[in-house]
Parts: sequence; structure tokens; C-alpha cells
Amino acid sequence: MKESTRNIIRMHGPRLDRAVHEYLYFTQYDRYVVVFLKLGQVLAAVLDRLKLPALPFKAVYDRYHAKVVTYDDAVKILTLEEDVVVGPDPTERIIPYQHANQIILKEPDYIAVMDCPCRLARENPCLPVDVCVAVGRTTAQFWLEHGARLHARRISQEEALDILKAGHERGHITTSWFKVATGGRTGVICSCCTCCCGGLQGMRIARALKGGDTFSNMIPSGYSVVIDPAACVACGECERVCIFGAATSGGTAVVDQALCMGCGLCVERCAGGARSLERDDSKGYPLDMDFIKEELGGSREDRS
Repeated sequence: MKESTRNIIRMHGPRLDRAVHEYLYFTQYDRYVVVFLKLGQVLAAVLDRLKLPALPFKAVYDRYHAKVVTYDDAVKILTLEEDVVVGPDPTERIIPYQHANQIILKEPDYIAVMDCPCRLARENPCLPVDVCVAVGRTTAQFWLEHGARLHARRISQEEALDILKAGHERGHITTSWFKVATGGRTGVICSCCTCCCGGLQGMRIARALKGGDTFSNMIPSGYSVVIDPAACVACGECERVCIFGAATSGGTAVVDQALCMGCGLCVERCAGGARSLERDDSKGYPLDMDFIKEELGGSREDRS
């Protein structure tokens, strides 16, 4: 048995079923996503035909969900030199879920990248496909020891930052995934596009069903977009880049706060500098490592 497999078993403790789930999840990453999405589509069709509410999706989203992360907060994660351990989330504001709600990043400078299973599931995916990043030895080492088929390789923090930057330049958002299958913790950082991302597709499937308009497996970053109308040059870039349909541009730019997830793409692309991100506690707390250290008392062991 490989060292990373033993680490997974130890992490899950008596829940051997979850250890097996994680093993299958990551060793069959691309196939798992395809099956997961097909099952979601079949379930949605049955619920829609019977006019039943989308409640089954709630159970799934409590165990498999993501948090939108701004570029600056993602940089802080990818440049950590110390362990971060918080969880379960005592505030229920960073990760408001009953399951998979821990921030555990041990040896965060141990990073791996692997082909994105969502992009591999598409006939003509966005490129490049190697954009799924694992932060921390437990998950990253497992990818390296079991993910040759998906071209897993270890990368430096600088290379991880390059992936992050390139994703934002292509108009892709950054997300941090929390899954029961990975020990109820974060550690998988993705660059997500609206055309390929299985998580976004699952959200759209659920929201199209009866009573599913509020269901989401993706939660806001903890920031809202603020607009200075006087600085808006009506270039329309905000509307073009927003994958959530929250930005509109006519004579003056407008943001729909109910749809905005605070990803920051429109802020980065705003030609007139009319947009900025501000903390918004109504959208939860950000996955900001400085905030977690100062406000939540996260355990951080300096290993530099």
C-alpha cells in the first residue's frame, strides 16, 4: 500500500467508507465527474416530470461544494509557508455547511496539479486542461502517487501562481472545493469556466427545478462589488466577463448583488477602475488566511 493511501485512511479514521470514497474519487477523477453529472441530469429529469422539489440536491451540496475565492485571497493560499487548521468552521460563515466544513492545509507548500476532470468530460474543453491544484501533502501526494493517467505532477508555489494568473486572464474564476470525500476539508483549488465546470452545471440543473432557485453548490467569496458611477466608461467588459450574469452595462454599470458571487473578475477587467471589492458579511466571511489567523484563531505552525 502506498504511503499516500495510508495517509488517507488515517485521515478518515474509523470512516473506512469515506477513505474508499476518496480513493475512488481521485483515482477515477474524470470518470467520476462524468457519472456524477449524468446521474444529476437523470435525477433532475425525474423530479421535473413528477413536479417534485429539488431537495435531493441539498443533500448532495452539503457534501460537495465550493467557495468562490478572490485572486488576492487565492494568492495567500498558494504562498502559505505554515499549516492552517480551522474546523469545523466555528462561525458557520466561511463554510455554512453541515458537512465538509474544515480548513486544513498541512504542508501547504507541497502542491500538485492534475488535469481537470470537468474539462476532460467536454468534447471541446477550454484549454489548458491541467488547472486542478491540490494544496497540502495529504491530497497532493495522493495525486502524485495515483494520478499518472491524469498527468499529475508536483509544482512550485510560483508555478501554482502562474496557473492562477493565467486562469483569471482567460476569464475563469477561482474556487476552493470542500468535500466529504476529501476528509471534509479544503485543499483543491480550481480555475472554473462556465462552459466546462461540473459544479456550475450542477448548480444550473438544480436551479431549473421546482424550489431549486436558491440551491447552489457554490457560495460567495465574502465580498461584494461596489461601483463608482462617475468612473464608469461604459466599456461593457464587466458584462462580458461575469459568468454569473450579475453585471450589466449600458449608460452606467450595474451589479445584481443577489447574483454576484464576488469573484472579482469584473473588478480586474474594469477599464475605468469603477469597480472594487469590499467585505460583505451578508455573503459570509472570505477564505482569507490573514483573517482566519487574526479573527478565528486558526492554528498555524510556522515551518519556514
